[in-house]
Amino acid sequence: MLKFYRRQQKLSTAVRHRRARRIRGKHMRAIQVTRYGGPAVLAPVDLPDPLAGTGEVVVRAEAIDTIYLETQIRGGWGEVFGVTLPYVPGGAAAGTVVSTGSGVPESWLGRRVVAGPGTRGSYAELIRTGTDRLVPVPDGLDLRAAAALAHDGVTATGIIDGVGVKPGDRVLILGAAGGMGTLLVQLVHQLGAQVVGAARGAVKLALVRRLGADAVVDYTEDNWTDAVRAAFGGLPVDVLLDGVGGALGTQAFHLVADGGRVSSHGAASGDFATTDQQSTGSRGIVVRGIADVQFEAPDMVRLAGKALTDAAAGRVRPVIAQEYPLSMAADAHRAMEARSIPGKALLIP
Repeated sequence: MLKFYRRQQKLSTAVRHRRARRIRGKHMRAIQVTRYGGPAVLAPVDLPDPLAGTGEVVVRAEAIDTIYLETQIRGGWGEVFGVTLPYVPGGAAAGTVVSTGSGVPESWLGRRVVAGPGTRGSYAELIRTGTDRLVPVPDGLDLRAAAALAHDGVTATGIIDGVGVKPGDRVLILGAAGGMGTLLVQLVHQLGAQVVGAARGAVKLALVRRLGADAVVDYTEDNWTDAVRAAFGGLPVDVLLDGVGGALGTQAFHLVADGGRVSSHGAASGDFATTDQQSTGSRGIVVRGIADVQFEAPDMVRLAGKALTDAAAGRVRPVIAQEYPLSMAADAHRAMEARSIPGKALLIP
């Protein structure tokens, strides 16, 4: 009994010391990957608090964005994206600025912000980022909504600008029930285009319809491309927004009209769609790829600001399907890989 009591006393003391370190702000909770693999490699750890350097701030995260690309980096694509093990995943979050480095105006302190795309290591309680990546969150917009727009709001707005959707265009959106797909459906609908949203399963299709799609198609069904043609009255697609890639993206490409526009920005199927460049050129089809939506900081801030302003005004809303504690990041990745989430999943520290 005495041994048990002393052991419990030691454990209690260790817990108090750990809590004291956390309260003093010396250590933060984060997710770290030390080897590539399945979701189980996402390990909760304690890491030293980041310190803001010159031109940098530290943001206390209140909601952390997740995107499918992070599952692919974790699974082995890290070297392709310049990631070195061990690393803290994540590329964007929303929260409050709690400290500033030299050369940073103190007016940033206490401000609600998005630490935008290009920020590294956002699966953490505290995030260090440059002021060039900060986007103020408008009054009245919830930080969870802001986090959900951090990546997808930027990319969706940039895609729409790039392909030049016009009123009356026939627009096919692949992956229409994903985090970015749900935004694209709303933006294209508001521009007066005819929208067909392609996704899988009745629940996701119902969501896409509610967001403004004129018709929905399940691309897991045979002859799904025939259903797209029928929805457009037998006419070809003017604009293809492909967030899926692979065989589905290639099949959809054959629906595009001569002189059409394509954004091939997604590889949720495991790879990007393949297109015949010679045929594309001869048909006058303009194709934009993933490289066309990799924005430098000034454009990222501009596009994010527009997305946040639109959300604050109620013109667009991110669909947040699930929130996970930061420590359960592995569960969020499993859900994304299983395609079980319509819309966004967020991590909450």
